[in-house]
Amino acid sequence: MSYRHDQTPTSSSGTTTPSGSLSSSWSMPATVSHAVGGLLRRFSGEPPKNHTSSNGGKYSPTFPPANEGFDGVYTPPYRSASPFQPPPLYPVSLKGYKEGTSQSARLLTKALAEEIRLLVPPRLQLCEEWRLVYSLEEDGVSLGTLYKKCDEYRGLRNGFVLVVRDGDGGLFGAYLTEVPHPSPHYFGTGECFLWRASILSPLSTTFPSSLPPPPSSDTTNLQRSTTIFSPTASHHSLAPPSPHIPTGASTPISTTSIRFKAFPYSGINDYLIFCETGFLSVGGGDGHYGLWLDDNFEKGVSSSCPTFGNEPLSEEGQKFDIVGVELWTVGN
Repeated sequence: MSYRHDQTPTSSSGTTTPSGSLSSSWSMPATVSHAVGGLLRRFSGEPPKNHTSSNGGKYSPTFPPANEGFDGVYTPPYRSASPFQPPPLYPVSLKGYKEGTSQSARLLTKALAEEIRLLVPPRLQLCEEWRLVYSLEEDGVSLGTLYKKCDEYRGLRNGFVLVVRDGDGGLFGAYLTEVPHPSPHYFGTGECFLWRASILSPLSTTFPSSLPPPPSSDTTNLQRSTTIFSPTASHHSLAPPSPHIPTGASTPISTTSIRFKAFPYSGINDYLIFCETGFLSVGGGDGHYGLWLDDNFEKGVSSSCPTFGNEPLSEEGQKFDIVGVELWTVGN
């Protein structure tokens, strides 16, 4: 068989072969036709003909109702929840303190770090090693020094924990999604939050003391009382009585515990982190800062701000004296 210029097949004798009567060599092979037909039946949802199951019965696949997958989420009946649970987290390890730094000058404890860890993004909860970036005790009293030591962390996806101690011994701070650095505008994401902590000593009564335990005390296994602040909650619900605290003022607490309170992002504005050479601030709006530190780390301010809907972090009031500052990084 040959072709003419108009692509009409002809026989070797020169006669023209009609286009509708091609020879068997031009037909689709039976195996290919069967495979294509099977795929079409699967996509069209038609069950295969004359197909029997292993028990001899006719094949009758189960299809979800027509509205499933459109108005709702279809859950196949043969699926169930996995019995496997993620492994427990390893304890936090604090790295970076110098050997000569006394225990009383170290602000962050493992117990406090574990409280903060529960609120950081899940990907960073897996990081058990926290590293000290800056310490007022070890690196000197200068915001400029803090910024300089933070330069190597610019652009990383690490988290950063700011810890402040005031003149009354209170501990509070912030979790930051970006390293502090001078900037002409606000930065950070809604994963930022403010926090404050109080240590309840065994000799305290109904009113807890914000003073930390003596340096020789082990705070790793302290009992916990955690409160996540909600801007819509009443003031009475912000700090519910801890089960460790007795109702009678004359009865002392028998177990040392830590009370931790967090103030997550409210979504009202985007005034998360704002830093200049003369100050560092977290949260803002309506002329108030959630946390503000001056460049010499001498004076600080903490007020209720719309960004976090927080209460003042220091027991000294809106203005407080700064005794210690630390910045930690969480991540690789």
